[in-house]
Amino acid sequence: MRLFSKKSAIQAVVIMTALLFFGCSPQNEEPPSPVAPEEETVFIHDITITTGQTIFVPAYSEVHYAGKDLTMKLAVTLTIHNTDFTYPIIVTSVRYYNTRGKMVKEYLQKPQRLGPMASTDFFVDTGQQTGGVGTNFIVEWVAEQPVYEPVVETLMLSNSGTQGLSFTSSGRVIKHVEISH
Repeated sequence: MRLFSKKSAIQAVVIMTALLFFGCSPQNEEPPSPVAPEEETVFIHDITITTGQTIFVPAYSEVHYAGKDLTMKLAVTLTIHNTDFTYPIIVTSVRYYNTRGKMVKEYLQKPQRLGPMASTDFFVDTGQQTGGVGTNFIVEWVAEQPVYEPVVETLMLSNSGTQGLSFTSSGRVIKHVEISH
């Protein structure tokens, strides 16, 4: 015994597919806005610092290839990741130095609070390069309570024609903040 004709079955499948497709369309809701890292003004003299570090981060703004005279310029992104689940850190300084050790730029005009598990980044475009092969960043941070150390890295990237190059470099602690009580 046949309950549906072939034509009725096809129409039912088309209607169900249409209902599923159009029933899953997005509603007229505003998309959630991205969460920005906390950038409130922090007055260092108003807080009690318990820990902190100065971190050296290599940042190769260009690399040699096919001889010492040929270099490829690289874009550099410095990223600071607060790895603590509970407490913020305060980034107090991000300085960029050229190959000869001369400071090229201070990226922070004021200390920046970086919330738990938040990240912030700083970018040096290939067109802004004045640093040379051996550039670096010096990052300084403090915290009001003991925290897990942040991860600070640079990503160097270039794509020229059909060639691409990318690599990372990790920061190294060169000084711990000494707390005198």
